[in-house]
Amino acid sequence: MKNVTLALEDGTLFHGKSFGYDAPIAGEVVFNTAMMGYPESLTDPSYAGQMITFTYPLIGNYGVPPFTFEANGLPTFMESDKIHASAIIVADYSKEYSHWNAVESLADWLKREHVPGITGIDTRALTKKLREHGVMMGKILFDDEPDNIPEAEYEGVNFVDKVSCKHIIRYNEGAGKRVVLVDCGVKANIIRCLINRGVEVVRVPWNYDYTSMDFDGLFLGNGPGDPDMCEDAVNIIRKQMSSSRKPICGICMGNQLLAKAGGASIYKLKYGHRSHNQPVRMVGTTKCYVTSQNHGYAVDANTLGEDWEELFVNMNDGSNEGIKHKTNPWFTSQFHPEACSGPVDTEFMFDKFVDTLK
Repeated sequence: MKNVTLALEDGTLFHGKSFGYDAPIAGEVVFNTAMMGYPESLTDPSYAGQMITFTYPLIGNYGVPPFTFEANGLPTFMESDKIHASAIIVADYSKEYSHWNAVESLADWLKREHVPGITGIDTRALTKKLREHGVMMGKILFDDEPDNIPEAEYEGVNFVDKVSCKHIIRYNEGAGKRVVLVDCGVKANIIRCLINRGVEVVRVPWNYDYTSMDFDGLFLGNGPGDPDMCEDAVNIIRKQMSSSRKPICGICMGNQLLAKAGGASIYKLKYGHRSHNQPVRMVGTTKCYVTSQNHGYAVDANTLGEDWEELFVNMNDGSNEGIKHKTNPWFTSQFHPEACSGPVDTEFMFDKFVDTLK
C-alpha cells in the first residue's frame, strides 16, 4: 500500500495509504454520512467528478456484490454500469470481507475500474474542515511521484452530458401508461420503481426534445453537477409545460430543473446533503420522513412563482426539498424516494405519480 497525500485547495494535507487504483486524481471533495451502501453510492452517476469521503469509520467489511444485470438491462445490485465517483476516502479500509452476496473486495473492484482509494485518513477532521469551509477541490497525490500532479475538471463541466444515455432506451414496452424519463444520470432503482408499477419507460438523453412524442407522463431523473449547465433540458421542460398539463415528477436534479423551468433560481449549498438520514417535512403537515439524499445544489424557494409552492422542506437547514404546482399535476422531491440503499419511507412518491397517469 503506497503512501499518498490528500491535498485540499486551502493547503490542508491528510496522509494515508492507497488501497485502490494507484494513480493520482483530482476532484471535488464531498462527504457522505451513511453507514452503509458504498456499492450503490460509488455507482450513482450523481457522484461524477467527486471524491467521496465516507464518515462511517469502517468501509469494505461486506465486500462487493456481483455486477450482474437483469433481463431488462438494469444492474441487479448497482445503480449504473460502472463506478462514477473519482475516488473514495475512508478512515479504515477492511481488507477482510464477509457477506452472502459478496464476490470480491472493495479494493479489487476499485483497481479493476481504475478508481483510487485512500485509507488511514482522519475523516472526522476532514469532515469538520469541509463543514466549516464548504466543499472544496482536492487532489490525491502519490508520495513517490511528487511531480505527477493532476488537474481537476469540474468548474464549467457539464457532468450531466457525460453520464446521460446517448440514445433512447425502452423498458417494459407495451405494459401500460408510457412515461418519458429524462436521463440526467438516473439511478437504476428509479427506473425499477417505475417498471414495478406497471408503466412503460422511455429513457431519453438529457437534452432530447420529447415534446412531440406520445406519452402519458414525464419523469425527470437525478444527475451530477450544476443544474445551471442544463439549460437545454430546462427549455424543453418549459416547452412541455406550455403545451400540456401531463403529469410531471422530478427527483433531485429533476426538482431543480422543474423549478428552473418554472422561473425559480438555484444556489450551491455549503457542503450539500449526502446521507441516509436527512429529516424532511411535508409542508402544511406534521409528517416528517427520513430520506436518502445526494446533492450539492438547492432550489431557492423565495424565487418560486405564484403558481408554485414548496412541497417538502429540510428540517436541518430549512432548504427546499420539493415543489408542486398549485393547479397542475407537477411535483418533485429533492431527496431520493427510490432510496437505494435505503431508507424507503418515501417510495409513495412513485405511487402518487403513477396515480396521476390514470
